[in-house]
Amino acid sequence: MLFCPILLIFATDLEESTMSTTIPSTYTVRPIEYDDCVQWCLYKHYAHRIPSISYAFGLYDRETLTLQGIITFGVPASPSLVSGAFGGQYKENFLELNRLCVNEGLPKNALSFLVSQALQMLPKPMVVVSYADSAQNHHGYIYQATNWVYTGLSAPRMDWAVKGLEGKHNRHLMDDCEEAENGSKYKALVKKYGDRVYKVERPRKHRYFYFLGDKRQRKAMAKALVYPIEKYPKGDNSRYDASFEPEIQGLLF
Repeated sequence: MLFCPILLIFATDLEESTMSTTIPSTYTVRPIEYDDCVQWCLYKHYAHRIPSISYAFGLYDRETLTLQGIITFGVPASPSLVSGAFGGQYKENFLELNRLCVNEGLPKNALSFLVSQALQMLPKPMVVVSYADSAQNHHGYIYQATNWVYTGLSAPRMDWAVKGLEGKHNRHLMDDCEEAENGSKYKALVKKYGDRVYKVERPRKHRYFYFLGDKRQRKAMAKALVYPIEKYPKGDNSRYDASFEPEIQGLLF
């Protein structure tokens, strides 16, 4: 069983006070299974693929007992980040928040409620990293609202792309290919797509960290962090089409 934190607009003080008391009475966050996440990841989230999932949580409506959103954590996609971000420390206590997806029309603070509740349910001590995709005009306002540490943009990298399939993620292209020849992804792509293969700069992402543990452990994590802490980025966010409605999933007691 799996145990399993985007756009946020700040309310007025009165609205925040009202929401802080109504959200916990309206919603609850519970661990969910891998299968509960599939439709949300494949069809509702803009990435349209299932990431590594070690822990997953669902946001449930207390009245209807239906699933209104998911959040998943898994093995970080970048091994070099795990080995280098803290000078080799915490490699066995390192997760990536890799999916956050909710139904449209939820109260504003429902997102931060899902994030904060899910984080507290993770094992401790734990370092958690997450990214806001600049290609989607995301800045990570939900992470800023829940007090994550911002460390700037991810490093510039290049990806393989295929002419005529520009909307397809690099990982999707590789999934459609046979096993890489002699470890070469390029050769595998060329074998399938020929001279349509070319290189393109990968969109950079805003990188955030969250430290879980007691006061001493969190202080040690902050001290060991290799990246300099930077000011939160600002800008206009864009929303992607999240209108897909997953099958109704009820909460059983």
